[in-house]
Order: sequence, then structure tokens, then C-alpha cells
Amino acid sequence: MKNRSLLIIFFLIVGCGPRKLDFERPVDTRSRPISLQVKRSYDFPQQRLSFHNLFDGARLNGVTQINDSVYSISVMPENTPINNSAYYAFAVNSQTTQTLYLRFDYPEGYNHRYVPKQNWKQGWRITPEEDLTLVDSTTQLQLNNVYGEGIIAAQELQNSSHVAKWVEENIENKPYIEWKTIGTTTLGRPMWVLDMTLGPSKEKPLVVFFTRQHPPEVTGYFAFQAFMKEVMGGSDTAKAFLEKYRVLAFPLVNPDGVDLGHWRHNAGGIDTNRDWGNYRQPEIKSIVNYIHKVKKESKSKVVMGLDFHSTWYDVFYTNKERLATPFPKFLDQWFQALESSVPNYKVNEKASNSTQPVSKGWLLYGHNAVGVTYEIGDETPRDDIQFIGKTSAQALMHLLSNEVN
Repeated sequence: MKNRSLLIIFFLIVGCGPRKLDFERPVDTRSRPISLQVKRSYDFPQQRLSFHNLFDGARLNGVTQINDSVYSISVMPENTPINNSAYYAFAVNSQTTQTLYLRFDYPEGYNHRYVPKQNWKQGWRITPEEDLTLVDSTTQLQLNNVYGEGIIAAQELQNSSHVAKWVEENIENKPYIEWKTIGTTTLGRPMWVLDMTLGPSKEKPLVVFFTRQHPPEVTGYFAFQAFMKEVMGGSDTAKAFLEKYRVLAFPLVNPDGVDLGHWRHNAGGIDTNRDWGNYRQPEIKSIVNYIHKVKKESKSKVVMGLDFHSTWYDVFYTNKERLATPFPKFLDQWFQALESSVPNYKVNEKASNSTQPVSKGWLLYGHNAVGVTYEIGDETPRDDIQFIGKTSAQALMHLLSNEVN
């Protein structure tokens, strides 16, 4: 009798949790081994030169000197198979003025993707085209008149400390925004949510925003920043929006992968954007559990979600199915508003219902909500990203506040 009672309690607890989803093309998201890079300095005393990866977000697996001024930079992924999106970030320290040539060495089958960004204590800048050449099918970066220490990275460095600083600056004196830890990662890093609304939260529709599932995808994070600044900014449009909706924003979905300098995966060696069916990884489990808890406590429904990413070009990946959602006409009107507000801008939409367990599929199949993967190009001008992010937030809030249908 005792065992039967325990079994009933077990099924009641399980039954109250988030519903797992079946996708047409399931993905095994059980953890796999990863290779950690050795944190160290690579020193070349005769040239008064060193390289190191001694900071969060770094990726450098080795440095070999080819001659007095040419060095091979070894960059390895955390595990394989993995997307062909080699990420790197390392420091260069020269105690004499010199010109250096750095050749990026990736494993066989993997190629150079990101134009190097440089920060020599004066802010980030994109490497000029003339400083990048191909030598024996290897990408070579020329660094002219180097002196002192700087960072070379695939994209501007935005590790968990940078994210925390940005959050602190943008929630100051805003009591309607709660910054909470909702769980921890495999390596014990906090999982954060920005939970915000004005007035009572009971039965308010939920709008959710995610970013940095994939560590190198910094341009998507920049769009998220610009977007969220508008949502949190206190304008009349933002106030009207937050009086009608409750926003759950997750500013760093994969903090382990970001701080470890991963190409794609978390500390479990998994693409978190393939875990929105079984929730095996702690990052997705924490997020899904929190949203489920909020839904249950406030008797609310998720109506919309945007997941900010980066790829080679700007694109919005949407679901074809819209009639089942609360706002079947929203996307058409949102995109029209973007095109009319951003000069010379044409929305690039690719619509398909998700067959793999990604976030936009979870939004549709799990909540009948509007789901969008909001992608920004790797090299989209940073000023453009800010303007597009800001404008898309203003348009979204205006449409939803006026109950687009």
C-alpha cells in the first residue's frame, strides 16, 4: 500500500511539470564529453611576444612559431560533430613594436568564418579587408605595428561578466524589473531571468525573449540589447505594453559555453537549441520550469517568443502555422512596420514549421504561441543592429498593446 501511494505521488509530481514534446526529427540531447582548452600563456621571449587565453570567453588551443613574424594559431572545437563556425578569442602582448602574421589553424574539414575583431584598449574595431589574406588555403591576419596587449576575437567579447554589467546598468531604479537566478548550469553558473510587468500579473499574457544559445552569436545579442532597452526604457509605449503583458527575458541562455569560448555547445557538449523537446540540459530545463511555474501561479499563457541568434545574413525564421496562435496577423504587420520605419530595409523571412526541437517549435507546439528565431548577420553594421533592434521592439510593443489579431 505504501509503495502504491509513493507511485501515485510520483506521477502527480511528474504530471504537474512541463509537458515534453515530440518532434518529427528528434535529437539526442544527453550530455556528451567535451575537451577543455588548457588555460595558459604561449611565450616567445626572443620576440618579446606572448599569446594567452586567460580570460572568460577565450578560445585558443595552441600557438606555433613558423618564423620571426609568422605564427600558427590553433583553434579546436569543444567536441564534434559541430557546426562549421570556428570561434576564437585570445590576447596578444608585444613588448616591442612589430608586425605579426597570424595563420588560423582549424581541424580538417573546418573553415574560417568570422572576420577578426580587435581591441587594443581603445574599443573594438573590425579588421580591414586588406589585412586578411589566404596563404596556402589558410586565412592569415596581418597585425601592423603591434605594441602592448590587445584581444583578437571572432566577435566582440561578451562574456557573462559583460552581460551582468549590462543588466545592472539597465535595471537600475526600475522596480518593475526583477533580476532573478532561476537555476544553475553544469558548471554552477547562474541562469538569469529578467521578469517584468507593471501592475498585477495575474492572468497576464506572457511574452518571452531568449539569446546566446550559441556562444559566438554576438550580433543577435546586440539586437537583443537594443530591443530590451526599449522594452525596459519607460517610454509611454513600453509602459502600455508592460501594463498589458508580462515579459520574461533570458539574457544568457548558455553561460558555460560563452565563458568557455565554445563554438556552439554548452558544458554538456550539446546544442541547447535542440533540447526544447526533452529538456535534458540544465539551461533549458531551468528556463522551461520557470515559465511553467509562472504560467501556473499567475494562470497565464505564453502568447509570443523571440529567440535572438546570428548567422551569415539577417533573416527571420518563422512558423508557417499561425491561425492557431493568438495573433495570426502579427508577423505580417510587424514586418510591414519594420520595412516602413527602417530606410532601405527589406525583411528576409523564411517560414517553416520546426521539425527539430528548437525554441520556435517549442513555442508553437507547446503553447500555440507566435515563435520567431530572430537572426542578425555576423557582419551586419553595429549601428544598423542597434536601429533595427530598437525599431522592431517599438513596433512589436505598439502592435501588441493595440491587440493586433
